[in-house]
Amino acid sequence: MGNSALKAHLETSQKTGVFQLTGKGLTEFPEELQKLTGNLRTVDLSNNKIEVLPEFIGVFQQLKSLTISSNKLTSLPNDIGKLKKLETLILNGNHLNQLPSSVGQLKSLRTLSLSGNHFKEFPSGLGTLRQLDVLDLSKNKIQVVPAEVAELQAIEINLNQNQISTLSPEVSRAQRLKVLRLEENCLELSSIPPSILSDSQVSLLSVEGNLFEVKKLRDLEGYDKYMERFTATRKKFA
Repeated sequence: MGNSALKAHLETSQKTGVFQLTGKGLTEFPEELQKLTGNLRTVDLSNNKIEVLPEFIGVFQQLKSLTISSNKLTSLPNDIGKLKKLETLILNGNHLNQLPSSVGQLKSLRTLSLSGNHFKEFPSGLGTLRQLDVLDLSKNKIQVVPAEVAELQAIEINLNQNQISTLSPEVSRAQRLKVLRLEENCLELSSIPPSILSDSQVSLLSVEGNLFEVKKLRDLEGYDKYMERFTATRKKFA
């Protein structure tokens, strides 16, 4: 891609605060973006070949949305934690298998989407994200949903298409969790803690495609309480 085309994109972004350059074969994050640190609010570099995010990512203090899906990222720089206004971070379809602890400093983050990466463990340190609404970890290789999930503020957690066989009963203590998606995993019926049905806030527990028939959930203690929440939520949105 020529310099003139990039320059035209930069000029547009100067006015709009939006920089979108998708499917252009970029192998690195454009350094020229540093000229826009004052007013850049949205960056979308999806469908490129970027392997590394530069440390200077932290200078974009006004950035609210960062999307770098379908690239070749294997890690994130610590300075990503400096993006204090970032609300949306979408990194689907990369090669990530862990997050730097600094991600826990993204105090404004509402959506964190990491679908289709290489996570084998549930990422730690996300309990400090007090604004987090949606966490998408679908299509990874996670095997255990740990007790630490109880600390998350997320309303929805998507863990579809992983390799989960263990689900901590502590998940039922997640105060805002309403939607828990666990489709196409390796869960036995006995792996579903009754407390998620009886004592949690979860009103949609999605477990199709595991090692048991979904209708068998009815046999578990607490199913009636879960159905009360499920029905009440359905009525609210009807």
